[in-house]
Amino acid sequence: QVQLVESGGGLVQPGGSLRLSCAASGFNFSSYPMIWYRQAPGKERELVASISTSGGTRKYADFVKGRFTISRDNAKNTVYLYMNSLKPEDMAVYYCKVRWYENDYWGQGTQVTVSS
Repeated sequence: QVQLVESGGGLVQPGGSLRLSCAASGFNFSSYPMIWYRQAPGKERELVASISTSGGTRKYADFVKGRFTISRDNAKNTVYLYMNSLKPEDMAVYYCKVRWYENDYWGQGTQVTVSS
């Protein structure tokens, strides 16, 4: 079955960096675009970044452009989110998602806390 497992979250000071990982299994990873979302307390889940199957096309929400980078390693079935210059407003649970056979599959999420 499709499984997505995020990791790499934690506590970081404003201006700091984190690398999130999402390990995928149960489907042909290299054939599917992958997406990172986030959800802050009391807010709706929002799209952060997406990456095409080969990694050649990457798109970002305006609020992370220039600070976050999405990448993937198809040999490792893993998608990454490199987060730099973190701000308190980036604090959220971060999720990866794949759309597989018209169904959306989500990981359990990883908490990112930005605080001094």
